[in-house]
Amino acid sequence: MALAAVLVPLIDHPTGLTVLLTERSVDLPDHPGQISFPGGRLEDSDEGAVAAALREAAEEIGLPASSVEVIGYLPAHMTLTGFAVTPVVAIVTPDFEFRLDAREVSQLIEIPLSFLLDTKNREFEEREVAGRRVTLPVFNHGGHRVWGATAIMLAELCLHLEKQVA
Repeated sequence: MALAAVLVPLIDHPTGLTVLLTERSVDLPDHPGQISFPGGRLEDSDEGAVAAALREAAEEIGLPASSVEVIGYLPAHMTLTGFAVTPVVAIVTPDFEFRLDAREVSQLIEIPLSFLLDTKNREFEEREVAGRRVTLPVFNHGGHRVWGATAIMLAELCLHLEKQVA
């Protein structure tokens, strides 16, 4: 099992929080064109999940660590491709200009957190995973379909936030 980390960036706009996602380049060998969080495999030089998530976000979208305040973690997610992914949740101040690495990211997508928290905007679909039928979340926003591990992590974020408010 390989270790990986993603940054779950909550952009702190005056109008409200948004979740920042990337659309992966169609030229990538793994998951081309999919919507995901910035992140990737932990490298030997990384001192844990936070360091890996911040490094990957800087490499992929030019997000400086100085604009990021880590506020917690979501439960680790095991992918079908053999990764144990740690989602690192952070508040990001929008005081910089993103620089996309076009080899990895084709565009940035921001989804208002309020949209994700509204249960009317959550869809579910059945899939076969490891030989059994499971129901998985899907989010559709602005012509973008968020599914798979990213949608599962977004659903976990919503569940956690809903418990905090309840």
